[in-house]
Amino acid sequence: MTRRLRIAHLYPDHMNIYGDRGNIIALQQRCLWRGIACDVLPVGPGTTVDWSAIDIAFFGGGQDSGQALIAEDFLERQGPALRAAIDDGLVMLAICGGYQLLGQYFLTHTGQRLPGIGALDVHTVGGKERLIGNVVIETEPTLCGAPLRLVGFENHSGRTYLGAGVRPLGRVLVGHGNNGEDRTEGAVYRNTIGCYLHGSLLPKNPQLADHLIAVALQRRYADVSALVPLDDTLELAAQRVMAERMLLRN
Repeated sequence: MTRRLRIAHLYPDHMNIYGDRGNIIALQQRCLWRGIACDVLPVGPGTTVDWSAIDIAFFGGGQDSGQALIAEDFLERQGPALRAAIDDGLVMLAICGGYQLLGQYFLTHTGQRLPGIGALDVHTVGGKERLIGNVVIETEPTLCGAPLRLVGFENHSGRTYLGAGVRPLGRVLVGHGNNGEDRTEGAVYRNTIGCYLHGSLLPKNPQLADHLIAVALQRRYADVSALVPLDDTLELAAQRVMAERMLLRN
């Protein structure tokens, strides 16, 4: 039987900054190399989605103007059903603006309160200064079975704070992370991950890409077998060199 995964790419024309589309490419290619069929559904304004048929959802970051254009459609058209799917265990990765919109609200630096869909127990407060630069984090052992050092790039003015309903994706070793204060980066709830790591995240960190694929296969096919290993020698060497270089400079 050919296994097939269906990926929903939320607002690809509006929320695709700093190479975030590369996360979709990485998921597709790593599936294809293993003989796993992979379909991508672009979800734009006005698109109706059967979230029960989706295995992985991806929501990238965008400029403030792009985020403003899709926010109402996301909240009203996708919000309730997507929130229910996330509660049911949908595998999802959300970056920067997508991460913020999954939360409770964004309080701008001018005092305007912008609602999110409340799928993640986080809220974001706008700051006047941007948090910019390369990032290295160390994940919790529970994410992929062992601590991982992930590398990425952040550029955000929002400061995100975690509530009791989520746990951090990892501890910041280099960079600012969620808010530049508590040394956390990202948030994890069930099978959903939100974070500020652009770059693209998954090509730079193939272990995380494989984690998302493996969980999606388990959920769709009750397949608990290990993924066929791929030759990630170059990817892991680049990841290691980047992390070591940034740690030395820190």
